[in-house]
Amino acid sequence: MGKVVLVTGAARRLGGRFVRRVQRESGVDRVIAVDAVEPPHPLGDAEFVRADIRRPAIARVLAEHAVDTVVHLAVTGTPLGAGGRPTVKETNVIGTMQLLGACQKSPAVRRLVVKSSTSVYGSAPRDPAVFLETTPPKSLPSGGFAKDAVEVEGYVRGFARRRPDVAVCVLRFANILGPTADSPLAEYLSLPVLPTVFGYDPRLQFVHEDDVLDVLRIASDTPRRGTLNSGTFNVAGDGVLTLSQCSRRLGRPTVPVPLPAVNWVGTALRTVGVTDFSPEQIRLLTHGRVVSTDQMRETLGFEPSYTTAEAFADFARSREAGLLPPETAGLAVDRLSTLVSKERPGHG
Repeated sequence: MGKVVLVTGAARRLGGRFVRRVQRESGVDRVIAVDAVEPPHPLGDAEFVRADIRRPAIARVLAEHAVDTVVHLAVTGTPLGAGGRPTVKETNVIGTMQLLGACQKSPAVRRLVVKSSTSVYGSAPRDPAVFLETTPPKSLPSGGFAKDAVEVEGYVRGFARRRPDVAVCVLRFANILGPTADSPLAEYLSLPVLPTVFGYDPRLQFVHEDDVLDVLRIASDTPRRGTLNSGTFNVAGDGVLTLSQCSRRLGRPTVPVPLPAVNWVGTALRTVGVTDFSPEQIRLLTHGRVVSTDQMRETLGFEPSYTTAEAFADFARSREAGLLPPETAGLAVDRLSTLVSKERPGHG
């Protein structure tokens, strides 16, 4: 019998792509694709099971299909359909708790792969130049997807202690970009005018969505000779880009906003469609974040095909026409200009 792989988050683009990819791997007998909604894309020969991982029924899915490998991709920063931020948080945190509880009870489960984020390190003024996997954050994320990721990793560590027979791999991805990227940062970079924090030009890292699929495949398979695919790994393309370089390469103007007015910017951005522009996103666009990928190469044995600059260039090519109509762009600029003027001395 070959492996039976269960993939959560199958209705999302990344989840759907991985479902189609992993079923082509030798040694994979069946792929069970799970999500609470019907996927809008084909899943190949995978069996789709409509199930909400926030509910105890996920344990029955694992048992019925004798799943031995679980790839948890339903940890995300953007809502899928209705529900907004509260639903996202419930799926990320409560859904992970239910899934891990189901895995703990299943004797068949032998491997668990969890999609996490480098946002667990936070972004603070006195951060180290480069974060290692073992570097504690100067300031823990206080909200949004970053806080979810911290909680998820805590539950995963608890599961790993309770089930030492299960190989657990946590992949901390830098900001994922590519033609189909749907993260809050991708939404921000798709705005016709980019609000920035006055006096700051953060360093950013990106990972291409194709590389995400490749490293997920490595993490979900038996480790190759001389490598180890259990543990926690930063995943990012080589090099960094500053936010000013990103804006120039996109051909989008910036609106520098004084730091005291930054919290208002999140409100303004949500009015033009950026769904999760949380304080953690603002801190990233203030202080930036760079992580070491030595363990990704030396231990996991993964070499990305795209550098940070190449991943960004591929994303930029898909956004050349712009995503928002001129009237929406005007609304965004007017709103930001009004907020900035109110924060100046002698106003409001």
